Amino acid sequence: MMVGVVVACSSVSSIKALWETRIRRRREEHEEEHKRRTTRGGATGRLGVGLWEDRAALARLKQKLETEDGRLVLRIEQEEWKVLPGCLIQLSQVQEWQIHRTGLLKIPHFISSFQNLLVLDLSRNGVAEIPKQIGKLTRLRELLLSYNRIPFVPAELSGCESLERLELAMNRDLNELPDQLGTLSRLQHVDLSMNDFSCLPACLLALPALEWLDMGGNCLHHLPEDIHRMEVLHTLWLQRNELEKLPENITRMRSLDTLVLSSNRLRDIPPLMEGMSSLRFVNFRDNPLTLDVTLPSRKAVAEEEEEEDDREMFGKEFMLMYIQEARKRAYAVLNVHCVNQSDGESNDESSA
Repeated sequence: MMVGVVVACSSVSSIKALWETRIRRRREEHEEEHKRRTTRGGATGRLGVGLWEDRAALARLKQKLETEDGRLVLRIEQEEWKVLPGCLIQLSQVQEWQIHRTGLLKIPHFISSFQNLLVLDLSRNGVAEIPKQIGKLTRLRELLLSYNRIPFVPAELSGCESLERLELAMNRDLNELPDQLGTLSRLQHVDLSMNDFSCLPACLLALPALEWLDMGGNCLHHLPEDIHRMEVLHTLWLQRNELEKLPENITRMRSLDTLVLSSNRLRDIPPLMEGMSSLRFVNFRDNPLTLDVTLPSRKAVAEEEEEEDDREMFGKEFMLMYIQEARKRAYAVLNVHCVNQSDGESNDESSA
C-alpha cells in the first residue's frame, strides 16, 4: 500500500514539473512576442511622428507664402528657424526668399533645387557658410547676406550668371573675394562695407557692369592704380578706412558721380580732381589734410539756409578751393625759390 502511494506522488510531481515548464516557456514566448511588437510599434511611431512634423512644418511654411509683383515670396520675419526643413523642397516654385532675424545657421544644400529663385535675402541671421550648390542658381539676380557670419565666398558663386546685386556687409571676418567673380557680367551693385578687407578685390576691377560699390568701414590702406578700369562706376563709398593717398587715375573715372572719403588718413587732394566734371557729391570730412582751408561765409538769410547746408554736405566747393589754395601755395614757394636764386646770382656778379 505504501509503495502505491509513493508511486502516485511521484507521478503527480512529474506532471506538475512538466506543466510548470510549459507555462514558463509560454510566458517567455509571450514576452518576446510582446517585445517585438513594441519595437516595431516604436519605429512605426517614430516614423509617424516624423511625417507629422514634416506635414506641420510644410503647412506652417505655406502660411508664409505671399504674392508680390507677380512673384511667389517666402517671407519669415523674427521667428526661430535655425534650420530649414527638408520638406521646403516641395515649394521649389518660390521665386524669392525673405528670411530675416530667424537665427538661421546655414543655407541648405538643397537650395540648388530652387531653379526659379530670383532673390535670396537672408540678411540678419547667423549664416556661416555659402554652399557651393548656390552656383547652380543661374537665374538668381540678388544675393543679400549682410549681417551674418560668412568668412569665405566660394568660387562657385560665379555660376550665378544673372546676378545683379551682391550684399555681404557686416560679416566681420570676410577679407577677400575669389577672382572668378570677375566673370559676373551683369553684377551692378556690391556692398562689402564693415568687413576686414585691406585692399580692393581684383575681381571688382573686372566687372564690366559695376555701377555702385560700398567698401566703407574696412581696413583699406590704398586703392589700385588701375581703379579707372571700373568705367561705369558712378557711386563709390570709402568712408572709415585707412587711406593715406588717392591714385592719380581716379581722375579718369568719367562716370563717377558720388565719392565718399570721410574719416580716412588723407593728406592731400590730387589736383587733377579739379577736372572731374561728373563728380557731384564728394566728402573729405575728418581727414588730416595738410592745408587748413575754410569756405568763405555767406549771408545767413533764411532762404539760403538750405543751400548753406548743401554746400557743407556735398563738399565739392571745398575740394575745388583746396586744390586752388594748394596751387597758390605751390606757386608762392616757387616764386620765393626763384627770387632767392636770382638774388644769389646778383650777389655773385657784384662780388665778381
